[in-house]
Amino acid sequence: MRTVKNINSGWLFSKNAKAAPITLPGDWEKIDLPYTWNGVDGQDGGNDYFRGKCFFARSLKACDLPDGDEIYIRFEGVNSSAEIFLNGKSICTHNGGYSAFTVKLEDLKEENTLAVSADNSPNDNVYPQQADFTFYGGIYRDVSLIGVPKNHFDLDFYGAPGVMVTPKLIGENAEIEMQAFADGKVRFEIYSDGKAIASAETEGKNPKAKILLNQPRLWNGTDDPYLYTLKAGLLSDGKTADEVCVRFGVRSFEIDPQNGFILNGRKYPLRGVSRHQDRPVIGNALLPEHHREDIDLICEMGANTVRLAHYQHSQCFYDLCDERGLVVWAEIPYISRHMPNGTENTKTQLTELICQNYNHPCIVTWGLSNEITMSGAADKGLIQNHKMLNDLAHSLDKTRPTVAAVLSTCSPSAEYTLIPDVISYNHYFGWYGGNVSMYGPWLDSFHKKYPKRAIGLSEYGCEALNWHSSHPEQGDYTEEYQAYYHEELIKQIDERPYLWATHVWNMFDFAADARSEGGENGMNHKGLVTFDRKYKKDSFYAYKAYLSTEPFVHICGKRYVDRTEDITTVTVYTNQESVELFANDESLGKQTKNKYPFYRFEVKNEGKTKLLAVAGACRDTSEIRKVSSPNPSYIMQGEGSVINWFEIDTPVGYLSVNDTLGDILATFKGKLVLLSLLPMLKKALGGDSKKKGGGTSFAGFKINKTMIDMAKGFSLKRGLAMLGGGFTKEQILEINKRLNKIHRKR
Repeated sequence: MRTVKNINSGWLFSKNAKAAPITLPGDWEKIDLPYTWNGVDGQDGGNDYFRGKCFFARSLKACDLPDGDEIYIRFEGVNSSAEIFLNGKSICTHNGGYSAFTVKLEDLKEENTLAVSADNSPNDNVYPQQADFTFYGGIYRDVSLIGVPKNHFDLDFYGAPGVMVTPKLIGENAEIEMQAFADGKVRFEIYSDGKAIASAETEGKNPKAKILLNQPRLWNGTDDPYLYTLKAGLLSDGKTADEVCVRFGVRSFEIDPQNGFILNGRKYPLRGVSRHQDRPVIGNALLPEHHREDIDLICEMGANTVRLAHYQHSQCFYDLCDERGLVVWAEIPYISRHMPNGTENTKTQLTELICQNYNHPCIVTWGLSNEITMSGAADKGLIQNHKMLNDLAHSLDKTRPTVAAVLSTCSPSAEYTLIPDVISYNHYFGWYGGNVSMYGPWLDSFHKKYPKRAIGLSEYGCEALNWHSSHPEQGDYTEEYQAYYHEELIKQIDERPYLWATHVWNMFDFAADARSEGGENGMNHKGLVTFDRKYKKDSFYAYKAYLSTEPFVHICGKRYVDRTEDITTVTVYTNQESVELFANDESLGKQTKNKYPFYRFEVKNEGKTKLLAVAGACRDTSEIRKVSSPNPSYIMQGEGSVINWFEIDTPVGYLSVNDTLGDILATFKGKLVLLSLLPMLKKALGGDSKKKGGGTSFAGFKINKTMIDMAKGFSLKRGLAMLGGGFTKEQILEINKRLNKIHRKR
């Protein structure tokens, strides 16, 4: 029988070694797995984290090996490229840092040295190479030894489990097709609640069998994510020589352009989040408890779907999604730009993703790429690669559609967007351009123009740190603007049931070492929850109020205590029928259920005020305090910081840098001000735009209506502040003075 032994402990590590050791070195660092060498430098900003080749080694004694005629070693994740050495001999290479791979260990001795090189160096053939997250190097998932008899379920095919289960609903019953990847006689048994309920035997090369289940219990999303177990035994002389167990769920689904996602014949709108997996200091080297904490938070919010970005995640997390009923979009890290030398790697990574995860009922789509048109959508190699990947996905899995996450500025008519079965868009109206009100009209326009194409939102969001304002605005990185932004998105999403899926970017803050914004370098702060998972931002509770049925009430602004205004607005979120707010034990009134669960109360700000929100049996408390001047700890400081609202003169009836480019361009004098900025703008952008293919382009982007609308919706202040220091704070304030002399167009 098969035996498995974890070997995470007892490793040695070196960042300076030049070659794999034949015998164990005495001066290497002692470590246990999982491990990354970028847990600190990959999170501190500067885009200077170490990317190179490092070595791991450990002994393998014969007495420590599992029983079996043959011994394999399985790596769940080595980033980005790995080479495996046994007693100084190279026995395997693997390119792709997020999928598992297995290799047979041969010519084992009484004492052996196992060594691994892990290499996250920049190159042009292994994805990802350009993306907004840190590429942590290391052996950051489990390593195990597997002992098997000579005849066993296949361990050599792209890390797959050796058994494939394909459930198909036929009326009230289900046909379960099973295939074993082995040579011989195989017995299949299906278990429900620990009891065998059906079985079948078959034999041959990679044999198949079918079992009919009468009125099966369905895998029904978060309502009832029921799982069956399939046990496959490879028989020899009537006895089980090797055995594999996998879980599966029986469900049907479709993606309808008019009605969105349909699960088991009922409308089931997918509303949820995207997830990056990393954490402070440990990077991607997560333990099972970290995965459980993540999924607990996602489920607490009320989400029923998660986009696992931008790579294959841990089997532990896919298992948890199966168990908790979260519908999953799984994808490969084919991201940002097409690399001609990376075609084979996209093929391998997609094959591994599908073969390793085929049996998970939670997965409903295979993601081909993300924002791949950063340098334009017309590249013939990019288009051919997508066609190849799309065909490959359908050849490996005939039950699931393909999907792509499309860059906001990419036209829906671009050829590559027509290749996958489904698309979603990464839109950041109200953050990187335009304003938050643009989502609904854009989506409605798409839906009207392409009524037979399903559309979703694969990314949307904005950043928030521990900055605060009673006058939140786009680009200020305050928790209050993020909450407002997501309130508005919830309203627009709710009014459009044709959206097949929506995924907030992101559930958690995550490391992106190249970033330098918001007041904390090396981080993307679009998460609804902080990087350490300790603080749920107000926007988290906005979604909880909208999606969750678990009774709760939440007073927003708990980190925003000191306030200058005499009357301040306090926002309360709840999913209960009514909410009453008390200030120093005095009721400020009760508000009954609105269409959307966001409630505003006007509160006198005098001295210290204790707040109590009461919604049914739920209670929440907070406090505010009157101060004479803004608390500097709430205001982003330092070079490149935003200009705060109270620093900008905005006389009534006159323009300011807070106005949009569209509003400024609507006046003749406003146009003159903007024209006078062109020399500085050209310098900040590093050159002229170019004419290409009948239209204007910049940095490979063809300027289209979406880009123009986004630009017009930008406030001038936000646009200038994003130019990487091209305009100083003083220059922006001087421009504001000029605009203050120009009447707004009525």
